Amino acid sequence: MPYELQELAAISGMPGLYRLVRAARHGVLVESLDEKATRTLAPARNKVSLLSEISIYTQDPEETVPLTEVFERIYQKHGAASPVTSKSSEGELTDFLAGVIPDYDRDRVYLSDIKKLASWYGIVSKHRPYQEAAAADAATEETPAAPAAEETPKAKAKSTKAAKAAATEPSADEPLSTGGVIGAADAAPAAEGNPEAAVPAKKSRKKAE
Repeated sequence: MPYELQELAAISGMPGLYRLVRAARHGVLVESLDEKATRTLAPARNKVSLLSEISIYTQDPEETVPLTEVFERIYQKHGAASPVTSKSSEGELTDFLAGVIPDYDRDRVYLSDIKKLASWYGIVSKHRPYQEAAAADAATEETPAAPAAEETPKAKAKSTKAAKAAATEPSADEPLSTGGVIGAADAAPAAEGNPEAAVPAKKSRKKAE
């Protein structure tokens, strides 16, 4: 994932973006995504919008574009420096979004949403550098397997009988079944939010404040 958005969030009533640190008794401990990296407590009453759960509406009601993919498209087209900011003109902002999502829904994606998108991209690209995809491992040459020693007819007969026995009778230390053990995942508190720029899921609609 080029831009890691899992821990990043926008919080109502608090400007900018924040990195979630941990759940606290009366809210969430967060760290500002800026040069100061100030830690503060976001009260439980504030809405936390995880960037990784935000999507942009398209003209297809059954399809949205995740913010992670939107950021990837912006980077591929414009690099780390966004061509627009939240102070750009309406025409510049709409042309900007149309350039990365040509079929975005003009009725459900508001101008304020595009402004937040431009602002968020600027913050993330500045403080979370783009991660290039890992280079593919060099192909290793396969060495031909050594030819097996030719067995005599008598040895072949013995090995065939042994193979049949092994197929029908499990060895003493062979388990009857195998399976992986899945460890319990740490119960991270789910931060529910009201994304400003789009929707967290296809069925729910989030409007910009």
